[in-house]
Amino acid sequence: MANANERVRQTFAESIRVKQATAEACSDEIAAAAVTLAECFRAGGKLLIFGNGGSAADAQHIASEFVGRYVHDRPALPAIALTANSSEYTAIGNDYGFDHVFARGIEAHGRAGDVAIAVSTSGNSGNLVEAIHAAKDHGLTTIGLLGKGGGKLQLLVDQAIIVPSEETPRIQETHITIGHVLCALVEEALFPEMSNR
Repeated sequence: MANANERVRQTFAESIRVKQATAEACSDEIAAAAVTLAECFRAGGKLLIFGNGGSAADAQHIASEFVGRYVHDRPALPAIALTANSSEYTAIGNDYGFDHVFARGIEAHGRAGDVAIAVSTSGNSGNLVEAIHAAKDHGLTTIGLLGKGGGKLQLLVDQAIIVPSEETPRIQETHITIGHVLCALVEEALFPEMSNR
């Protein structure tokens, strides 16, 4: 049990360290992404967010905070996690191939002025790269929640937020923290009267 307790403490300490390093390295990028999202929502646009595996779950989590609420009761904000419709997702994968599952979703749901967020620990997933190309073709602003140096996506997205870690679990934990910060900043920007209560 002593070894297990030490493992618990080490894991928490490393998660805290990565989050602190991200706050130091990426605060400007996170704040800029929040401005981008707030301007999109203010203009009547929506968020399309997507990722694979754990990042798909993170995308759905972040989308739900915008559609439901983060902290304050306020009007719903339009956000779609492209993995949430399993029939759509699997049909596209079956008919067009896995590399196209998000690009087709962008084509169907994205409009100029919307924001697309790719969530990826590596930044190298082929289906995310294709989706960002599709988003740019359709006039969406693109953001990457990335790790491991940013991969291919850091050069493709308009705004890259790169968690300074090589460990997938620590990157994913930090992506959720970034998502929560984005939600908080957007709520404060769009609904200041509620945030001040």
